[in-house]
Amino acid sequence: MKMKASEDQVVEENTSCQDDEESFFQDIDLLQKHGINVADIKKMKSVGICTVKGIQMTTRKALCNIKGLSEAKVEKIKEAAGKMLNVGFQTAFEYSAKRKQVFHITTGSQEFDKLLGGGVESMAITEAFGEFRTGKTQLSHTLCVTAQLPGEDGYSGGKIIFIDTENTFRPDRLRDIADRFNVDHDAVLDNVLYARAYTSEHQMELLDFVAAKFHEEGGVFKLLIIDSIMALFRVDFSGRGELAERQQKLAQMLSRLQKISEGLNRECQECHKHHPFRSVLLYIHIACTLTM
Repeated sequence: MKMKASEDQVVEENTSCQDDEESFFQDIDLLQKHGINVADIKKMKSVGICTVKGIQMTTRKALCNIKGLSEAKVEKIKEAAGKMLNVGFQTAFEYSAKRKQVFHITTGSQEFDKLLGGGVESMAITEAFGEFRTGKTQLSHTLCVTAQLPGEDGYSGGKIIFIDTENTFRPDRLRDIADRFNVDHDAVLDNVLYARAYTSEHQMELLDFVAAKFHEEGGVFKLLIIDSIMALFRVDFSGRGELAERQQKLAQMLSRLQKISEGLNRECQECHKHHPFRSVLLYIHIACTLTM
């Protein structure tokens, strides 16, 4: 009897995982079956909303800001998405089954991995901060290689997206790190998708591309790196007069990253360049896992 109960529990857990995964990855095109036209679906895709879960994670106000979507259309879209998703509560047991989908990416250092509980965790934002020349960018380059390597618990490795805001990305570094792990240089470079961001607005626009890319090639991309997330905000918003707006925009970006990492079960590795006089303003307004 005990064995039978245990087997039923395993079946229930596996079913819960499958249902949760299907819920996350329902393509937004399925809304057509609920009366949403193709043109409106394309408008949402243009801003990086590619799944039904993505609609649930977006406020009505944000949807109304999409050109061509009226309040009436947004209500209809929200209603249709609600019919396709389980928006209620779940038991702690069901949530624990979801947490089993979390994987870890090694930093290349066993001791560092131990400090992080196995490595850099998926479905989360990891913030690396520190003074100049303390190894933040080196860590991000190392993760570009280690994220491609097979790991524990069946982790198969995958591709990486690197958003560079300070022109610090160097492919030659990846070649040196690839030598350490005995992997092919060209293969490593081919698996890293690189973009240079020039303004904080451009940085946010690139996240729309990231969300679409993750959805388009589901399961392929495992890691998103932004080095650094704060640099362009310090340039675009200066002085106390623009402080509130800067923090609001930064919070919106971090919220977007969190939704990407949770909704698509990918890893967002945020590499933040610490400024001794401004960091407290950042940490007051966000909650991150500190890794350095």
